[in-house]
Amino acid sequence: MTGDLPSELLEQAVQQMNTLPGIGRKTSIRLTLNLLRRSESEVEAFTNSFLKLKKEVHFCRYCHTISDTEVCSICSSHSRDKHTVCVVEDIQDVLAIENTGQYNGVYHVLGGVISPMDGVGPKDIEVDSLLQRLNNEPVTEIIFALPATMEGDTTCFFINRQIQEQAADTNIKVSQIARGIAVGNEPQYTDEITLGRAILNRHTL
Repeated sequence: MTGDLPSELLEQAVQQMNTLPGIGRKTSIRLTLNLLRRSESEVEAFTNSFLKLKKEVHFCRYCHTISDTEVCSICSSHSRDKHTVCVVEDIQDVLAIENTGQYNGVYHVLGGVISPMDGVGPKDIEVDSLLQRLNNEPVTEIIFALPATMEGDTTCFFINRQIQEQAADTNIKVSQIARGIAVGNEPQYTDEITLGRAILNRHTL
C-alpha cells in the first residue's frame, strides 16, 4: 500500500494528474477513479485525443496561437483588421478578448512575459517575431493586453522601446488596454464586460 492508496498503479496515475495546474491531490484521486470506472475504449479515446493534440497541433506562423493549420483562422480571415495587433501573454488571453466581441484586429501571442526572477528574458518569448511583423506587415497600431503586474509592465516597456528603436515605421501607435482590470489580475480571468471596456478605452503610451 502506497500512502493512502491501495495500489502503486493508482498512486502513479494520481501523481500524474496532480501535475496539472489547479488540481490538488483530492481532485486528482477523484478524476483518476472516474477514469478507472470508464470503459477501456473511453479511456483510449481520452488519452488519444491528448496524444493527437500534442503531436499534430500547429502554432500559427504569424501570431503563434494554437491552430489546426499553419495559419490560424483569425490571421487568415479577410474580415479582420490586419493593421491592428493586440499583444497578449498566452492563448487564453486571445480566447478571453475574442469573447468580448469588442476587437476585430489580429493578435500576437508572446508565450510569456519577461521575468528575471523566473529566468525568462526577451529571447525566451516572441519579441523578435513581433518586431519582424512590424517591419513586414502594414501595422499601424499595437495594443498591449498584458497582465497588470510588474512583469507585464516590464514586458510592455521593453517591447515599446524596441519598437521605437527597431521598427521601420516609428509612427506606429502604441496603446495599452485601460486599467479597468484590477492590478494583479490577468485578462483571461477578467469578466467579459470589464475586459471589453478595457479594450475600448485603451490609452496611448
